Amino acid sequence: MPSNQRVRFALVGAGTAADFHHRALAVTDVAELAAVAHYAPDRFDEISERFGGAECARYDDVLARSEVDAVIITTPSGQHADQAVRAARAGKHVLVEKPMALAEAEAERVIRARDEAGVELGVVFQRRAEPLFRRVREAVEAGDFGRLTLGAVTVPYVRDAAYYAQSAWRGTWAEDGGGALMNQGIHLLDLLLWYLGDPVRVQAEADALAREVEVEDTLAATLRFENGSQAAFTATTTAAPGFPHRLELYGTGGGVQIEGEDVRRWTLAAPEQAAVEPPQPAEDAAGAGAGGAPDALELGGHVGIVRNFAEAVRGEADVLVSGREGARSVRAVQHIYDAAGVR
Repeated sequence: MPSNQRVRFALVGAGTAADFHHRALAVTDVAELAAVAHYAPDRFDEISERFGGAECARYDDVLARSEVDAVIITTPSGQHADQAVRAARAGKHVLVEKPMALAEAEAERVIRARDEAGVELGVVFQRRAEPLFRRVREAVEAGDFGRLTLGAVTVPYVRDAAYYAQSAWRGTWAEDGGGALMNQGIHLLDLLLWYLGDPVRVQAEADALAREVEVEDTLAATLRFENGSQAAFTATTTAAPGFPHRLELYGTGGGVQIEGEDVRRWTLAAPEQAAVEPPQPAEDAAGAGAGGAPDALELGGHVGIVRNFAEAVRGEADVLVSGREGARSVRAVQHIYDAAGVR
């Protein structure tokens, strides 16, 4: 694709996630919205109006359109893999919301379809596009924290009965794929994997303690990684509103504590030798720290992900979160659920 041409995206789905991507597309100069795919013809006019007049049609009809270069899949999680495969086989580049699939085998099927079609494949883990978390990654790679030995993640979010009542698929294993881990905690799990690598041993407990849903609302896991480091991962959707998530990394040369979008501590044993300046909260950070409420999200990470993917389609960049990277979190979630004896 010519580098001076905007990448024309179709949104697949018309829910909350689609709204964020629509807004992200509107503020980038490398992409634009070409269409919206939805399953309900009686809603086409309403959806078209909501998305700035973009034509709304069934998914197969959208995939058949030559003016569509790429799709952003924002449907319920259980539909992601099949829709991604269909798009790749239709010759469309695929950006898929997390999780890219509900099981590792399905993620691999998506990756094979991408390889066979020769299209780009990306996964929406928008925190990887945020300056704060990218700076932590740079410090890890530079060895500023020494040998990493311990990580910790706490995700104390709230999803009440009204949230689950909004859609019948929410809180189900078949369509949601999981609860506090797969849906809410997976963003922080992805960062943990980005910093520490893949877990080789997992212990976990999970249960639905306060919500009348199939999936877990509370989970605690311990992970041991390939490099010998260990981590504790805890997540719930039963907390009172207002508690921020926490991410902590500790090593032989220092460590970092992040609460919400704020760096609480960035400590180095030899700061004069540091290769990376301590990060500061980005003005356009994701903003989901205060209880992780969906309507608290801002656009920073989404804009970065969409821009990067469009630039990759134009041959100007590598995809920030590739299908192979996205599959890592699916595999880790599967191992944690297996260890907890759920799903």
